[in-house]
Amino acid sequence: MSDDRVQRRLAAILAADVAGYSRLMRVDEEGTMSAWWSYRREIVEPVVCEHEGRVVKLTGDGFLAEFPSATNAVLAAIAMQTEIAVRVNDQPKDRRVEFRMGINLGDILWDDEDIYGDGVNVAARIEALAEPGGILVSSSIREQVQHHLPADFEDMGEHDLKNIDTPVRVYRVVTGKDAGGHVPGVPTSSKLDEQQIQFCTSSDGVGIAYATVGEGSPVVKTANWLNHLEFDWQSPIWRHVFLELSNDYQLVRYDERGNGLSDWEVDDISFEAFVRDLEAVVDAAELDRFALLGLSQGCPVSIAYAVRHPERVSKLVLYGGYARGWAKRSQKDKDRGLATIELMKQGWGQDNPAFRQIFTTQMIPGATAEQMQWFNEIQRITTTPEIAVRLRLAMGEIDVTPLLPEVSTPTLVLHARGDAVAPFEGGRKMAAMIPGAHFVPLESANHLLIESEPAWPRFVAEVKNFLG
Repeated sequence: MSDDRVQRRLAAILAADVAGYSRLMRVDEEGTMSAWWSYRREIVEPVVCEHEGRVVKLTGDGFLAEFPSATNAVLAAIAMQTEIAVRVNDQPKDRRVEFRMGINLGDILWDDEDIYGDGVNVAARIEALAEPGGILVSSSIREQVQHHLPADFEDMGEHDLKNIDTPVRVYRVVTGKDAGGHVPGVPTSSKLDEQQIQFCTSSDGVGIAYATVGEGSPVVKTANWLNHLEFDWQSPIWRHVFLELSNDYQLVRYDERGNGLSDWEVDDISFEAFVRDLEAVVDAAELDRFALLGLSQGCPVSIAYAVRHPERVSKLVLYGGYARGWAKRSQKDKDRGLATIELMKQGWGQDNPAFRQIFTTQMIPGATAEQMQWFNEIQRITTTPEIAVRLRLAMGEIDVTPLLPEVSTPTLVLHARGDAVAPFEGGRKMAAMIPGAHFVPLESANHLLIESEPAWPRFVAEVKNFLG
């Protein structure tokens, strides 16, 4: 390390290693190495890159990464640990290849090849204190992110760390539960602990995951663009919606075919398949009569179901929806949609958030940077690039306009005036064509309503008043 190449800067450092690596190698050397290298290719390198970081070096049992932002470092750690937890859930505990992670914000020395200094050493030392699947952070990280992330930090006290002159206070990122195991990340409501996940089979044999939570009259939320029954609970994009509804009703949700916990390897991704999946879920949940909530793409699916099964749908709530998909509107909309599809084909699979950011800024232009990062992450985790393209194409071909006059279910339609995904005028016309529908315009530019905006309490009041 020559002196003229060494520089100094502030950075967030993430250190990680495989917990119990030596023991795992003795038990199953080939399986342990295979898991670690698949994590590197499929999780570590893509997630670090997506959160604007870089992997500084890889070791036999771990890695070191740096980030320009403390928030990005913690979000990346949460994303990696979440995905790994899902992968190891079905494995025996003594065979699980899990990371311990430590994050510190501090001054580092760096050259073209490596990073050095106490900022790096602290991250490595607190990582060694973490439990398998856990994330520990220094007080410097906690001070930077505690007001910017939907996460809690448990004070683990001060620790004397090897070769560090002063004691370091350490915090544990509070652990929630994911698809079947413990996942470090944001705090999760007790509602998530109460959520019951089950699986049913659609008419063509595709497995669909659905969940129920809460008590009261049943409300079924129709699936929409990229959901995950577990990860959505941790997201500031969806969590407030589910908490609010499950406080007063029995909320039933499901992951659309091709994403989340439902089957990903599917032949048929089409509007008709979406409707059949909804039919399979409500039958499996043994719901005789229920309210149906459609958001965005879920609106035309809900409309089709309500027309086919009017005896089962008590109320119909449609927010941010459309009767015609983008390919069935104007030539301008079709051209724009095809251009977007081409961007997805070229860029989504590169694990570059810039491509998914196109959708994020359309969906929630009024969101904070952290909320946008969460939505970027949801899109990455919930499905593959290929399926995302197929879903988008299927959405473009939707046209339930002929069905609108046939809706006999009491209907509430809500739409944000500045919605850039589903045009406001399309929502208004949809409401006008449904007999007796009540239309509520909302003052927002967000396709997905954020909890902090004034339109959200208006939405909640209108929906609960309508559902009773």
